[in-house]
Amino acid sequence: MVNTFLENMFSLKDKVVVVTGGGGCLAGAMAGGAARAGARVAVLDIDSDKALKAASSILKEGNCAIALKADVQDRGSLEEAREAIISYYGRIDCLINGAGGGRSNAITSETLTFFDLTAEAIQSVFDLNILGTIMACQVFGREIIKQERGSILNIASVAGLRPLTRVISYSAAKAAVVNFTAWLAVHMCQNYSKGIRVNCIAPGFCLAEQNRFLLIDAKNEKTERAKKILASVPQNRFGEPEEFVSAVLWLLSDSSSFTTGSVIAIDGGFDAYSGV
Repeated sequence: MVNTFLENMFSLKDKVVVVTGGGGCLAGAMAGGAARAGARVAVLDIDSDKALKAASSILKEGNCAIALKADVQDRGSLEEAREAIISYYGRIDCLINGAGGGRSNAITSETLTFFDLTAEAIQSVFDLNILGTIMACQVFGREIIKQERGSILNIASVAGLRPLTRVISYSAAKAAVVNFTAWLAVHMCQNYSKGIRVNCIAPGFCLAEQNRFLLIDAKNEKTERAKKILASVPQNRFGEPEEFVSAVLWLLSDSSSFTTGSVIAIDGGFDAYSGV
């Protein structure tokens, strides 16, 4: 009975879930978790090989997935992906905006000061993280409102809650994702359907391809920045991609039917710790 209760509570059976950036470490784990909960998943990534690898992993487990190349900064690319998903699955119920990240030329250092950052470098991070999230919501949200029920999950960062040193553009862009989540949650309820929910998770620190150069040095040892981070995380460790999946399932499933406009920090206590 317990298993049946939990399965019903967090089930995504037959729901079509679109995951942008699904070839990445974190979004890939979310896509896999959604599939194991019964969802029919569309893995989107600008790198078609990564999308195919993530979808293949899901298929090997006996679950349902397709892989599509899509660039969240290109509306036409997203629209092509949407049409392919509708042709294959017939509908869209949920969206995970997993595409995002930073750029090395938008991070301050001893040789690249704040005053040297170019507008182009800063803009590229904003375009990827906030504009890419907004456009994906526009393109796939059109299909979600046809169901009058559904869930959109944006991926921010603890950097969007508490700005981190050096990553000026990334912190600001993720703060914009947090703000946009609240705005869209209200907009969907007031203008389309109260059954459409928009929420956000703010992941803490994980070792991933996009940040490894900041946290691990050439000798495969923790950088000084990594040591500072861990000293600010009460659990004193980096997170694992699988540790975000349970929150994703909750926010996508009907078990969170009265939750919208929320931001959930999953960070080992980082946002709660004042340092003393």
